[in-house]
Amino acid sequence: MPESVTNNSGVLGLIAGEGRLPYMVASGARRAGLKVVCVGLAGSAEAALAEEVDVFYEVAVARPGAWIRRLKRHSVTKTIMVGRVCKARMFTPWRILRYLPDWRALRIYYWRLRGRNKLNESVLCAVADELASGGIILENSTMYCKEHLATEGMMTATRPRSSAESDIEFGWEMVRKLADLGIGQAVAVKEREVIAVEAIEGTAEMIKRAGSLCKSGGWILVKASKPGQDMRFDVPCVGPDTIRGLAENKCRCLVVEAGRTIIIDKPETLELAERMGIAVVGR
Repeated sequence: MPESVTNNSGVLGLIAGEGRLPYMVASGARRAGLKVVCVGLAGSAEAALAEEVDVFYEVAVARPGAWIRRLKRHSVTKTIMVGRVCKARMFTPWRILRYLPDWRALRIYYWRLRGRNKLNESVLCAVADELASGGIILENSTMYCKEHLATEGMMTATRPRSSAESDIEFGWEMVRKLADLGIGQAVAVKEREVIAVEAIEGTAEMIKRAGSLCKSGGWILVKASKPGQDMRFDVPCVGPDTIRGLAENKCRCLVVEAGRTIIIDKPETLELAERMGIAVVGR
């Protein structure tokens, strides 16, 4: 429990969206001896998460003032924000009536985001700044699930085909360029040709598209983080659904960035990859 020394209050806040990550963070924090106070974003966080934390509140997605009040009620200062949520829609004026945003949400959209791109990381950075103004500091989202980070080298006994090395090098060069341009964080390659590039549709849909374009299979998926990845949020993730999608679309190798990619339920995901004949490599 080495990370627990950074939290002297004995309590960790958790702002939770959809998926397995909130469960993994809650489990790791509680193993480190921390009380976990969770605010689950309505429409995203699962009700079952309440059984895995010490205190659970459901909060509206566009009411960060309510997040702060619930967390401060339990003396929370350090918080992790994980889980899927449609961040691009959280503070758009077109959704103002549906989400009934509070004054902090309006300040995020009309003040903190002024002059910035109102999507993805810019929105999240603005949210983090607003939370900090209320005394809630966002922490590295991997802090309590580091054992699930990708490691360098082969992570499965199944290895890429001997001819795959040049594709891996080519794919890594391409995905770094894409990430630098802010286009996407994954690319499908075969025989040093780009088959598909991830864009706004996400990795899962890109995998399907790659499979439809390369029916003979044997292609490689390469996934990397953004330049200067902010580890507080949007850390690249792969998991069982990724592996199943790759198998269904005849991909035979997954390459991810070591130390900057979370493998959801890592032992189970790598075991599944082994069963399905997919090599998993950390770069």
